[in-house]
Amino acid sequence: MLILHQGPAAFGISNVSPFCLKLESYLRMAGIPYTAKAAAFGKAPKGKIPFIEEDGSFLGDSQLIIEHLKRKHGDPLDAKLGAEDVAKGHLVRRVLEDSLYWNIIHERWVSQEGWRIYKPIFEALFPPGIGKLIVPMIRRGVTKATHTQGLGRHRPEEILEMGKADVSAVAVALGDKPFLLGENPTSFDAALYAFIVSIIAFPVDSPLRKYTLGQQNLVRYCERFQQRFFTDGQK
Repeated sequence: MLILHQGPAAFGISNVSPFCLKLESYLRMAGIPYTAKAAAFGKAPKGKIPFIEEDGSFLGDSQLIIEHLKRKHGDPLDAKLGAEDVAKGHLVRRVLEDSLYWNIIHERWVSQEGWRIYKPIFEALFPPGIGKLIVPMIRRGVTKATHTQGLGRHRPEEILEMGKADVSAVAVALGDKPFLLGENPTSFDAALYAFIVSIIAFPVDSPLRKYTLGQQNLVRYCERFQQRFFTDGQK
């Protein structure tokens, strides 16, 4: 059976990492059996989570893993999509993963209020005593990464407006459809659910979270998704 190496559950959702949650959502949607376990970063082929172990081989990066699983196990979610729908799904996924993701990082790692909540969860990933030594260095590295990426160079009000623009665009793309591309779920819904619920579930009443909660179609979407695919009590 496929082994999913990932981070811990938190905030009432299955994983603290939106990329881990994306991959686990895909596995559930596609009906691929798996066993989840806490990741040992030393085994991560790309030095990040999530990664999988299958047939004695390790594979990293959530999207590369999904493409691998499609080739190996079939593609029940996306096989019938036309080129236009694939393009729409791809664009939404990239907004979530390459733009809105940095707002999530900023809220958790850079914001003092967010860091107060996130710090003990991240420290728990390390052996006792080690986390308190290593995590501050990691935080400095993540903060530097937000500056290198660009978002960390802006004023808080500018960062908020950028995040709101991404959330608004995704809300408009979803509209009143049950899933991103229509009546049936596709692999792109794994990313949509994972990144939006990561904002909604994070227990800091930030302006970005308030704005996202105001997008009722996104809130209802996350509720539907979680009820349909995460109803086995696994958190």
